[in-house]
Amino acid sequence: MDSVFFYVAKLAWLLVAVDSVLLMGLGLGVVCLYVGWHKAARKLLVALALVCLTIALFPIGEWLFYPLEQQNPPASLPTHVDGIVVLGGGEAVSLSHAWQQVVLGDGAERLTTMVMLSNAYPQALLVFTGGSGSMVQQGTTGAEVARQFGQSMGLPKGRLMLESKSRNTVENAVLTKAMMQPKPGQRWLLVTSAFHMPRSLAVFCKAGWPMQPYAVDYRAEKGNLLRFDWGFAEHLSNLNQAFKEWLGLAAYKLTGKAC
Repeated sequence: MDSVFFYVAKLAWLLVAVDSVLLMGLGLGVVCLYVGWHKAARKLLVALALVCLTIALFPIGEWLFYPLEQQNPPASLPTHVDGIVVLGGGEAVSLSHAWQQVVLGDGAERLTTMVMLSNAYPQALLVFTGGSGSMVQQGTTGAEVARQFGQSMGLPKGRLMLESKSRNTVENAVLTKAMMQPKPGQRWLLVTSAFHMPRSLAVFCKAGWPMQPYAVDYRAEKGNLLRFDWGFAEHLSNLNQAFKEWLGLAAYKLTGKAC
């Protein structure tokens, strides 16, 4: 797989993430003060304070999530499904490894929905795809956490198939298709977070595997986006995730990895 793309994307995000930019701006302001550029430092620090106050008061991240999420609103279940693909991302891999117990994080609905759909379509193929998105391997994959979660929820042994090598959405599609060998005309459901669904569908399209979306884990508070409340940490986390998703979508389109 394309390891260069994987590592470049990871390193680039370290530099352009919203929290990284804020910290770099703060560091630059301190340097300006240290070298005696007081006027420049004052302007920069005031600007940073205003940006942080805006993030704290307004759900900017949700404003970015909403255009992605509204593309795939909650869907009713079809009468027939041949297979179900669940993308990793709802499991806290490093914490699960550290405590040797299933730990779920943001996006846990991907895994709970996996169990629900398994019960709704007992004859459908069921596959979870997710290795480790970390640049430092920790010995546990998302697929292993999903296997443990599924067993704890009563999934029979062998019911859930696992793809554990993928590190990003492109590899999710390519490796899972190679493993499952879907046949033309089959109906497959794709389960992932609603904000991630547009990029996921475009990637599976590029891989030649059309999918029917089943979006979960909505983040934007539909109908209440024009509000203000105090929540810097939550707002910053949402803004980071939403900004990352838009960058990822653009990068995949520009590099030809998505339809």
